[in-house]
Amino acid sequence: MTKTIDTSTLRRFGVLPLAALAACSQTPVPMSANNAPPAGAIPANFQFYGSAEAGALSQQAFHALIAFAKTRVDKRPKDSVVLAAGAPLVKGDFIPCGDKPFAVVFDVDETMVRNLGIEARAARGEAFDTARWNRWMADNKGAVDAMPGAGHAVEDLRKLGVTVIFNTNRSNQYAVQTAAMLDALKLGPAVHNETLFLQGDVDGKTGKDGRRLAIAAKYCVIAMAGDQLIDFSDRFTEFKSPADRRATAVHSRAAGLWGKGWFVLPNAVYGSALQGGLDDAFPLDKRWNDDGAGK
Repeated sequence: MTKTIDTSTLRRFGVLPLAALAACSQTPVPMSANNAPPAGAIPANFQFYGSAEAGALSQQAFHALIAFAKTRVDKRPKDSVVLAAGAPLVKGDFIPCGDKPFAVVFDVDETMVRNLGIEARAARGEAFDTARWNRWMADNKGAVDAMPGAGHAVEDLRKLGVTVIFNTNRSNQYAVQTAAMLDALKLGPAVHNETLFLQGDVDGKTGKDGRRLAIAAKYCVIAMAGDQLIDFSDRFTEFKSPADRRATAVHSRAAGLWGKGWFVLPNAVYGSALQGGLDDAFPLDKRWNDDGAGK
């Protein structure tokens, strides 16, 4: 997980406080005064962490991943889903599988684990703070839970003989705590530098490609899952505009990998998806002038 924004970034996208959003709703949900969201709360936090719809999307992604993994176990692929070193997104080669054992690589935060404790603070309007995030990595016992469907996914994969590997941008200073958290949520075992890789491992870089390559050197990686595009390739960080990044993700060769080796879980709360401004999300040539208003 990469923390890159605070609540002001969401407001730049025109996201309304929950009170304003509720005013537009046809069927507002009554809330007691003691349970009402705080003033200025971000709707995305409540949708992502509290809604049945978000849970259904998560389950859907894991069901699709398991079904895809079964096809690959039944018929060994020639190549993994990890891009070769330096390979471009559009026409890149993938690491060959050979006879290596199967593995699936998962991001951790907001992919396998919901960080309810610290994100409740963000929902109250607190900006991201690196020192607080470090304290969170060191001690978040009891304030997390597993993403809906994650437990069944790792169980089903292991029954298929597939090794479950975690590749997270949590700091390797907190490897022991991260492994303990995954074990407590019944997602482990997670063994550092074997089935758990963190920021600082392998090449010391923030990007995940070095770790992915190290994993793919030992395993035939048949699927990867994450909530940010960097969970699939660091090449997604190279684009100069949100429009170029989106075009590559949805119109290039990369588009053929979604649901067919690369599986994205929804995260509208933080991260690289929340880049740009109003004109990036809503191009000028697609604006609508309501000429009939007031007539």
